[in-house]
Amino acid sequence: MRHKLHALSAVVLTSLVFGLAGCGNDAKPAASAAASAEQPASAVASAAAPAAPASQAAAVRNEMIKPIPVAEVKDPAMVELGKQLFFDPRLSRSGGMSCNSCHNLSMGGSDNLAASIGDRWQKGGINSPTVLNSSLNIAQFWDGRAKDLKEQAGGPIANPAEMAFTHDLAVAMLETIPGYKAEFSKVFKKDKIDIDQVTTALAAFEETLVTPNSRFDKWLLGEDAALTTDELKGYELFKSAGCVACHNGPNVGGASFQKMGVVEPYKTAHTAQGRMDVTKSDQDRFLFKVPTLRNVELTYPYFHDGAAMTLTDAVDTMGKLQLGRTFTPEENGQIVAFLKTLTGDQPKFELPQLPVSSDSTPRPDPFAK
Repeated sequence: MRHKLHALSAVVLTSLVFGLAGCGNDAKPAASAAASAEQPASAVASAAAPAAPASQAAAVRNEMIKPIPVAEVKDPAMVELGKQLFFDPRLSRSGGMSCNSCHNLSMGGSDNLAASIGDRWQKGGINSPTVLNSSLNIAQFWDGRAKDLKEQAGGPIANPAEMAFTHDLAVAMLETIPGYKAEFSKVFKKDKIDIDQVTTALAAFEETLVTPNSRFDKWLLGEDAALTTDELKGYELFKSAGCVACHNGPNVGGASFQKMGVVEPYKTAHTAQGRMDVTKSDQDRFLFKVPTLRNVELTYPYFHDGAAMTLTDAVDTMGKLQLGRTFTPEENGQIVAFLKTLTGDQPKFELPQLPVSSDSTPRPDPFAK
């Protein structure tokens, strides 16, 4: 998840955010000083995409958006274990929720809800970001409180409003399942399972969830016929309006934190304050991680509060709030047409057969009070 560089000052330029659903290249957008200062080198490194082959790099058009590289699987056994954990609802208190519940890989890695449904039908605290291409982000969560996918993976399991388990209970449950015991031992060469192994495996699987070969990527690689005239006009408008200042790189976003509501305040009843919730610094109020625009047509509704139900609504709102610009219906339609070309190949794999519980595996009681 924008402006002609005319009436807005340089300060506005560095604050631009398109805010729909950011990884920078040679022309990197500026993040807030507070946000940048808190990001460890490992977080920035995790946002960098693997280098493209020399033959491909030479063919890429000179644009601020770069093609997504195909995922490189370094440890297939760990990825397979992570896939099992991603789909296993036994990691939740109720036995009915898995990572895939809120990051549905059949729905663009999101759940298409303004707020996810948590344990005991609790309303989630924020719009669930897509897990697709999340390894290309500078940090995880809207407020960037997790530096990488491994750190993020442990959060929902223990969040009482989400999967509502604890790390200790999750590990104890896995220890009672012979199939998991064997797989963890094979992958990590240890006798005991721990939460660090769980989050490492989950992150390894999530790192494979990239979506290359979008029509726009094909155009970037020299295939002129990949885009229509309207889609190209939309991209040119996306650039000239200033959207690309924040939405650039392989992930078309995810590389910085920017203010939601640059030209005029964003009005919402949602209580999230963005980076300020992490740094406790007032200067970070309403600074949110710039969302990826990859697969954005699949990941509605938009913004941290899920207030924009359609891409048309999102483009209209961002034009006014971030750029001080009202797009005509034709311009809006062209930008939306371009954004839809960012949908890439969705992850394809066999659903995992989960290891069978043993007699000692705790049976969940989803209706317990």
